[in-house]
Amino acid sequence: MIVATLAGPGVRLRGLALRDVDDLVAGYADPVLQRFMPPLPVPFTHAQAREYVSDVAPGMFADGGGLWAIADPVTDRLLGGIGLDKVVPHRGQCEVGYWVGPWARGRGVAAAAVRTLTEHAFHTGMARIELLTHRENAPSQRVALAAGFRPEGVRRAVLPNRDGGRDDLLAFARLAGDEPGPTDRLLPDLPGDELSDGVVTLRPLAPGDARFYAELHNVPDVVATSVPPVPPTDRDVTRRCAWAAAHWLAGERADMVIVDAATGCDAGEIGLYYQEPSTGQAMLGYSMLPAWRGRGYPTRAVQLVSLWAFAETGVARLIAGALPANLASQRVLEKAGFKREAYLRSRLPGTAGRRSDDVQFALLAEDLLADVARLDG
Repeated sequence: MIVATLAGPGVRLRGLALRDVDDLVAGYADPVLQRFMPPLPVPFTHAQAREYVSDVAPGMFADGGGLWAIADPVTDRLLGGIGLDKVVPHRGQCEVGYWVGPWARGRGVAAAAVRTLTEHAFHTGMARIELLTHRENAPSQRVALAAGFRPEGVRRAVLPNRDGGRDDLLAFARLAGDEPGPTDRLLPDLPGDELSDGVVTLRPLAPGDARFYAELHNVPDVVATSVPPVPPTDRDVTRRCAWAAAHWLAGERADMVIVDAATGCDAGEIGLYYQEPSTGQAMLGYSMLPAWRGRGYPTRAVQLVSLWAFAETGVARLIAGALPANLASQRVLEKAGFKREAYLRSRLPGTAGRRSDDVQFALLAEDLLADVARLDG
């Protein structure tokens, strides 16, 4: 069958051909693809690749969708694949899915392909296109946002996995009437993927931080100031680290590790929770391993995050709380420029059904600017 060729920035979408079989097999052997594409046969053979070209792709077009090769516009080499399926004609709705081979990643190939195909779909009658991705698959979420898709929530247990269970997927969608261009983010990436003052460095929490995170959140006084005040389970730890990038991309929270800049050792954590975007208010929380306390690292981390938040996001007001007995944490906030505003009785869940009071502090952008001006003066 004849498949329309679609030109996009840095990509060309064309029909799959038998010359793509070797690259199909190589791409589908990638562990990342196998992890996030559970319907994919493992191993994926040359015979299956040929069947994919001769039968599967034409069948998707026959069902009202389609399957295109993402090809290099100069060499025509296969870079990945992209398709439309789950078509609901009376709703003008379908779902887009894509993959990119390891040899072509980091070039914006997927985002360019998604933008190109979605525009084509809108021009041919579609009104709504959905994109589903695993929470752990931050690169795919970046593609969705770069292609103008907006987050809509979680599809619970929507996809059978290889272990016999079912996976949740994050849902994104783009409508024909949406403005072109990337979707705005509430929390941008850190400049150079880190913040540093030469003494401490802050970097995003990542899946590989699970052991450190478990150690930190089993320290008794860290547990006592957690909400709720109980140690996390192994599953909680794994999810917190694996889902940190998704929460950041969704604009919900920015979790960071506090690193000793001289040694590269992980010393603590700090998080910004954007709980009220409509009012421009976010909350800070932090904790340190005992071996790294007494060096002023939390104050430095709070100042770094505050400067970033006021300069790069819509945050206008930062709040933070501390237990009344936690004088050390209160001193951290005061040194960072926060001012005490309230004493909230029984605000936090405690142990054994009891509740704890909370001392609230706040920092405004103008407060921080005044402190910086004073220091410069």
